[in-house]
Amino acid sequence: MISAPYRYPPLSHEPRIAQLEADFTKAGLHPFPLPVGLIYDESAPQFSPCIRCATCDGYPCLVNGKADAHVVCVEPALRHPNVTPRTRARVMRLETDGPGRSVTRVVADRDGQTETYSADLVVVSAGAINSAALLLASASERHPAGLGNSSGVVGRHLMMHNNSSLIAFSKIPNPTRFQKTLGVNDFYFGDPDDDGTFPYPLGALQMLGKNDATLIAFDAPDAEDPVDLARHSMDFWLTTEDLPLPGNQVLLGRDGRIRLRYTQTNAEAHRRLRAKFEGLLDAIQCRDTVLPGYHYLGGRLGINAVAHQNGTVRFGTDPAASALDLNCRMHDLDNLYVVDSSFFVSSTAVNPTLTIIANALRVARHIAGRLGATGLPEAQAEAQTLVTAHA
Repeated sequence: MISAPYRYPPLSHEPRIAQLEADFTKAGLHPFPLPVGLIYDESAPQFSPCIRCATCDGYPCLVNGKADAHVVCVEPALRHPNVTPRTRARVMRLETDGPGRSVTRVVADRDGQTETYSADLVVVSAGAINSAALLLASASERHPAGLGNSSGVVGRHLMMHNNSSLIAFSKIPNPTRFQKTLGVNDFYFGDPDDDGTFPYPLGALQMLGKNDATLIAFDAPDAEDPVDLARHSMDFWLTTEDLPLPGNQVLLGRDGRIRLRYTQTNAEAHRRLRAKFEGLLDAIQCRDTVLPGYHYLGGRLGINAVAHQNGTVRFGTDPAASALDLNCRMHDLDNLYVVDSSFFVSSTAVNPTLTIIANALRVARHIAGRLGATGLPEAQAEAQTLVTAHA
């Protein structure tokens, strides 16, 4: 296991969030600084691309101050002469050799023309829904239920979290610009005040990006003064685990289009987490009204948004119950890996991004070793430092 010091310390809280941290602590909770993907050094902000504005929460950064996949992965990779991006290309299927043990061709459609690629090792990383769909679309005589699907689990166990966007309103103005610096995990493993009737995990809560008057007006169209509401808004994100049901799955229709079958799970835990949050409103100096963030699709991201999708090509040690081994290589094929959130067997109750990145680095070291590489490449060491950084 590789570890490295955090490149930067946690981002400092702006005054109203520092007060929120103190209020949570006074209420007996243990708030912590959120790990956030910002390239920002508070000791030398003038040299940092990030300017701590409020627009990066879910949006591309215009100054490359956000440590997203483009900035810390794709763009650095393109500096190497042996890396060539193929844009406007859609992989349609993977084809195997006669015995069906190795992928020999990657078949893609690029601007209406068929292109094929081959490699010693093939890595699929298209997201939990599209990776599963590609494997299902690659069914053949040797793999009639989908490529690498002798276990029957490919496409199953789709999880997407139970998420809620909630807007509280501070009794004092909240002029915070970058609000997403604090989280609370005290209810992650259950309600410490529970009487034993519901001894299950509830989940996590954290700050969201700051709402402005335009978004508040969308969420509260009858508000007399959305500008004043925005001045007092404090925006929170609640996450509860989604459970891995075999019947929640990715399917392909006869027309080849992706279809999802999904039944919500664990709703009671999420309801209880929201109740715990609303019970803290007075303690954190907020009004007793909470507004769902409808600009986040009704306050709960559902199947129409497929947020935090994971679990559709799960890994494990038993080929009869999992599609991937512990290195994310398909049990049924020697040279095919799936490296995205598909490998999850549970959804946890936090954003899956850091887990996806950490696992990708782990699998990359395995693949590098398989290809005969020795040591940790400098670029990969750099990526590891970025992954473990708070900001």
